[in-house]
Amino acid sequence: MDRLALEESESRFAAFVESLHAVIGHRDRTGPFRDYCAGLLAGSERKSVEPLAAITAPERVSAQHQSLLHFVGKARWPDEAVLSKVRELTLPVLEKQGPVRAWIIDDTGFPKKGKHSVGVARQYCGQLGKQDNGQIAVSLSVANHHASLPIAYRLYLPQEWANDPARRAKTGVPEDVTFQTKPAIALAQIAQALEDGVPQGTVLMDAGYGVNTALRDGVTALGLNYVAGILPQTSVWAPGSGPLPPKPPTGKGRPPKLMRRDDGHRPVSAKKFALSLPPTAFETIARREGACETLSSRFARVRVCPAHRDYNLTAPRPEEWLLIEWPEEEPEPTKYWFSTLPEDIDFTALVDITKLRWRIERDYLDLKQEIGIGHYEGRGWRGFHHHATLCIAAYAFLICERETIPPSGCRPAWQRKKAQVPEGYRRGLAAQAGEARPKFDCNAQTQDRCGLGQSPAAMSLLQHETKSGLSATLVTQ
Repeated sequence: MDRLALEESESRFAAFVESLHAVIGHRDRTGPFRDYCAGLLAGSERKSVEPLAAITAPERVSAQHQSLLHFVGKARWPDEAVLSKVRELTLPVLEKQGPVRAWIIDDTGFPKKGKHSVGVARQYCGQLGKQDNGQIAVSLSVANHHASLPIAYRLYLPQEWANDPARRAKTGVPEDVTFQTKPAIALAQIAQALEDGVPQGTVLMDAGYGVNTALRDGVTALGLNYVAGILPQTSVWAPGSGPLPPKPPTGKGRPPKLMRRDDGHRPVSAKKFALSLPPTAFETIARREGACETLSSRFARVRVCPAHRDYNLTAPRPEEWLLIEWPEEEPEPTKYWFSTLPEDIDFTALVDITKLRWRIERDYLDLKQEIGIGHYEGRGWRGFHHHATLCIAAYAFLICERETIPPSGCRPAWQRKKAQVPEGYRRGLAAQAGEARPKFDCNAQTQDRCGLGQSPAAMSLLQHETKSGLSATLVTQ
């Protein structure tokens, strides 16, 4: 790619920044916004505030550090409005390759030492695969087979934080933020997306959310279909079975209204039901194209009624799909889903939309390893969300830029080098001129390292060399 193409890309980045100016607010925030996003797009290993300052303004690191620190940690610009504008700019690009197919619910964890950063508690962290000290954020993404984009993002505030006025005040948790479970946060994000007129898709969720009956019922009440992962022990009524009707009235007291069970009328677990199916119930279906081959697995689907606590109901739950995955090389089924997609949906189409949830895994892989969404080191509520919003904005720009990048077989001729911090720069020092580092509110910036490892980045939205070439140009303008 020649110099003209690079200049066009830089021009698009400038236009992207300018289009967000109105929601960022004051004109003097445009420069920090541009620099922060450019730093996030750079090929440096660390994307916390101080390294970003060193990359984007090597001649005045201290002043840039304070500027970016104030912008991300203190400036009062609205995350929701910025994400809404980012969505408005990105959806037309995403929809060029097809309509929105899915809304994906998920959360992501950030290991964090100490106890002073907002929302930090001992909780399950998917990155570590165990419970540990960290923060959890809940997100909603829109997706099709071409790309996906987070459109809502909020920190989960554990009850011990929500009920602690001192810690709330110190980290700037807004007064209207109360304790909500992660499924409740996700349902609120879905309701807001509907109110905002976001193009609708099937709601996809893993078993961490799918086992929550109230969430599934809430999605249905909002008029959306879902594919929800469930656990093997989730209870179902097999075809032809169901709870008993209410007891006949005795003439005394109020007539019974609740469904019943007895020894002959009991639901079974999804796993037990799956193991009872004949081998002919399973079909090999292609899931999607992999890097080197078409990915496929064995699936079965059956219409069942979820049975969770239906003895508290006056009527059985409606029928829906139970989708089961049992890879041929496995001794038993590995995954289960409930789905309210139409009864006449094609089997391949059902599997296809179910497996589209892989997009969120790609989002978080790129957002963490390429953009640095987990690298923020401040302690405050505002800074946590501002940094994530800026990371999503930078990620959205890459989605838009991918439309202008030639296929991987055409090697771009851009300058292939990572943006580097200035020679002699050491973390924790101020400007290279040697002036003392100004003090700043520790709630906005701290040396509390989150301990994230720098594992090699997986394939990103753009070839790494392509992105590094663009980034190096952006941060050195």
